Amino acid sequence: MTPGVQLLAVGAAAPAWRLDAAEAAKAWGRKGGKGQSAVCAPDEDVLTLAAEAANRALAVSGLETDIVDGLWWGTSRPPFAEGPSHAVLARAIGLSHSSSGALCSGSTHSGMEALLGAADAIGAGSARVALVVVSDNIVPGLGTPYEARAGAGAAAVVLVSHGGDASLGARVTRTHPFLDRYRGDGESGTRDLYDPRLFREEVFVPTLRELGEQLAALDVRAWSLPDPDGRLGGIVAKQLGTSTPASAAVYAELGDTGAAAALLGGIGALDAAGLVAIIGWGGGRATGLEINAKGPVRGAATVAHDITGGRPASYADVLRARNQLVASGETVQMAVPPESAQFVRGADEMLGLLGARCVDCGTINTPPSIHPHCTSCGSAKFVLTPLARRGTVHTYVINHTMPAPFVAPLPIAVIDLEDGARVMLQVVGDGSDITVGTEVELVLRKYAHERGVPVYGYKARAAEGAATADAEVTA
Repeated sequence: MTPGVQLLAVGAAAPAWRLDAAEAAKAWGRKGGKGQSAVCAPDEDVLTLAAEAANRALAVSGLETDIVDGLWWGTSRPPFAEGPSHAVLARAIGLSHSSSGALCSGSTHSGMEALLGAADAIGAGSARVALVVVSDNIVPGLGTPYEARAGAGAAAVVLVSHGGDASLGARVTRTHPFLDRYRGDGESGTRDLYDPRLFREEVFVPTLRELGEQLAALDVRAWSLPDPDGRLGGIVAKQLGTSTPASAAVYAELGDTGAAAALLGGIGALDAAGLVAIIGWGGGRATGLEINAKGPVRGAATVAHDITGGRPASYADVLRARNQLVASGETVQMAVPPESAQFVRGADEMLGLLGARCVDCGTINTPPSIHPHCTSCGSAKFVLTPLARRGTVHTYVINHTMPAPFVAPLPIAVIDLEDGARVMLQVVGDGSDITVGTEVELVLRKYAHERGVPVYGYKARAAEGAATADAEVTA
């Protein structure tokens, strides 16, 4: 048990696409296939999912981002194989330049490692507020049965030394050096199990049963159990003498979300008082942790809503998004490489979504780096300020012919933000849900994958339940 570690708020996020398992099976001449899995659209990845989950957790926590002492991020697939993954996410969330933390990766157990690392920092007194984000986007090997289950998603929790609605309790870890699902050097797809029966009977079920029995010594109200094939979670739950685990609904909606599975499967159950047990698995390790909720935890009641509602995607769409189906021919490169001086100087304003407010007249100039003088009064006196994250569409255009790697249709909109700033951004999706006057929110997305490096920026997304001026006129 880690003393003095409490959970203040949670958040969750899921990608836009859903792949029907039957469609993946049909592509390889196999019959059947049940359920669905969540898949990242071309402009989504583990970092954009992590940012959305983190922003939701921070929003309901009531805390300002500048008091977060550190970010602990767990993912089996960081966006930069070697690079500033942690720093880019921290800046996109709006954390202080002096924030600490860690990036845990290399297996699906990395989500639990991030959570426990943050808890230990709180317990040791080196952090008072810790943000934990776990996210994953599993890319299965082509033609493997795992294609029907490999999913994507993210969960975030805010840990504090006091003032939370839940506390972290007992933890248990077991190790077994068994090679199950893995990726070799230079491989993009995760290999499936070589001998599923051996894995089930000799490794997974015995390990999870032993670990779960120790956690079950207390009165556990809800369980989050690993379920890599759609059946094993239920088998373990039955052997532990419990009913359907809370994580079953998450697996049914998103599939196996890898490093995010343990937290994502359990945080929704924190909407009521009681003991919740979460178990993470991967890389030959299994770790269980008990979370004791004194009452509803902030953000828990909306988890189910936040991860549902994805739109169906074809198997071909999914393969293209995963870069497993690549068109031949030339592609259009960016004018400057992502590591250039222009990107370095503009990183804060792009990831932090900053504008320059004129000291003399109050006009917000965007982007700051290309406006040395105020567009309204000509003053050169500016104060950098975060832009509002919501606004309305002033005008827009949909491009129906685009060179690779861009995908048509590509909508671009001019947005009037709530703080008076005006920005021009790409729009999430095909533009069918926007018109002049549509209320939108700005969300972090991947704009390109240039020279092996992901490039991030903000896009406009129609706000949930947004009313449009045209719709109001029609009514």
